[in-house]
Amino acid sequence: MSQTLEASLREKQYPLIRDLANCIETVWRENLDLSPYQIPEDLGYVEGALEGERLVIENHCYSTPQFRKLHLELAQVGNGLDILHCVMFPNAEYDIPIFGADLVGGRAGISAAIADLSPLYPDFALPPSYHQALSNLPIVNFEQPRELPQWGDIFSQFCLFIRPMGDREEADFLDRVRSILTLHCQLSVATTPFSTSEEISKIRAGHRYYCQKQQQNDKTRRVLEKSFGEEWTERYMTTMLFDYVE
Repeated sequence: MSQTLEASLREKQYPLIRDLANCIETVWRENLDLSPYQIPEDLGYVEGALEGERLVIENHCYSTPQFRKLHLELAQVGNGLDILHCVMFPNAEYDIPIFGADLVGGRAGISAAIADLSPLYPDFALPPSYHQALSNLPIVNFEQPRELPQWGDIFSQFCLFIRPMGDREEADFLDRVRSILTLHCQLSVATTPFSTSEEISKIRAGHRYYCQKQQQNDKTRRVLEKSFGEEWTERYMTTMLFDYVE
């Protein structure tokens, strides 16, 4: 683990956020050939204020032959809100889904936990190898599943979106994400890249659709706008959180 990530995780209140961040980076390092990713200089570490509380955002990014950007974001508002956000953006030559995971921890504990391998627009079909691998994972039941947002047509039938109830469900969520992420890394490395401009254009269209849908997340946008204003938020949403290559 990088020293900066290790240091920031010491400040996290919720074991699941620390454990998931550790899990993500460990799986990446074990299965992928990581290289540095150039984060815009003013967006790697950001400080602001939200309703009188200190807001800190840290971004950790890598690239690989299969992925143009592996993005892990950690955000904290005072002692009352912790957020983990992760997206793996594939290179356009690879017809593979987009892995995403988010955790939101408030004063009452982890209120939202989501993980998915999003299939690409326009047909929203996972590659057969992914569909089979995910279908073979053991069924895990959670007490409080949550509803996807209205813009959530980008998520797959295997999307896990819950409010984990207690240590057992948090452990089950972590195990499931580890399984999904490991499968994704291994299958992506085994995928043969496309070389035709037509196929690459279709994949880029899928990435654009995914990012445009994610940019409709009003909750994220409202929090950022309260702290940094509309102009900064638009830039952050479109160049750091959900950027795409035309």
